[in-house]
Order: sequence, then C-alpha cells, then structure tokens
Amino acid sequence: MSTQKNGTVELTVNEKQLREGIMPRAQLSKAACEIALEKTQNKSVKQFAGWELMEATTVIKVLEDVGTKVTPITGDARTFLDHLESLEEKEFDKEYMQAELSNHEFLRDLAQQFIDGYDEELTGKQEIGHVSNLALFAFTEHIGLCKNIIAELS
Repeated sequence: MSTQKNGTVELTVNEKQLREGIMPRAQLSKAACEIALEKTQNKSVKQFAGWELMEATTVIKVLEDVGTKVTPITGDARTFLDHLESLEEKEFDKEYMQAELSNHEFLRDLAQQFIDGYDEELTGKQEIGHVSNLALFAFTEHIGLCKNIIAELS
C-alpha cells in the first residue's frame, strides 16, 4: 500500500508492522518507567512514569492478545536501561523524559503512517482503525506531557 502526499509516494505501515513497531518500544518504556518510579523524586516525572507504566503494560497485553511476539530486551535497549540506572536524579529525570518524548514521537509517526494507509474495506477490520486512532491520540498527548515536564525540568 502507498499514499500520495505533496506529490511524493510514501510507503505506509501495515498492521503487522504497526504491532511489531510498537511492542519493543512499549517493553522498553515499561522497563524505563519501573526504573523512574524507583529513582525520581520529581513529582511530575513520577506521575508521568506511573501513567506511562500503566499504558505500556496495557499495550503489551493487548499486543500479546492479538498475537504479537514478546521478545527479551537486548542490545541497545539494554544498554540504554543500564545507562538510565547509572544516572543521578536531575540528570536521570532529563534523560528519561527526553527518551519518552523521542519514543512517543516515533510511535505517533508510526500510528499516523498506518492510519494514512488504512482502508477498512481492504482489511475488513474496523477495530484496528479505531484502536490506531486512539493510540495516535495517546501518543500525541504524551508528547505534550513530556514537553511540559522537560520545560519544567529546565
């Protein structure tokens, strides 16, 4: 599937690519949130990490239920988590929130690419379109929350 935007053709994301793109990021976010809840003393960061942990846990469960494979966290993700563990409070808060911002920007763009190429008549799956629009909303909202917290930390 492809879409036309501003005279250029962009490849869109299919359902499998969407699910497989979200799963490792949800797993990484869940692990980072668990670290944040232990390390941070900042009220806003702690609140965000709690909400994000709830979201990541739910997303992982939903993706598992629809057959998305859960794989162990390895490589760059493990290195990043180890790095987070090594940081002191203020440095930790800034890097954790910046990582969450980057993660949600990626997820927002992935969801938007899927939605742009989504055709219910072709897929026969109305639910995935609805879930994708809800995810897009949540990812976009979390970008705003992250930006506000980062500004507060500066």
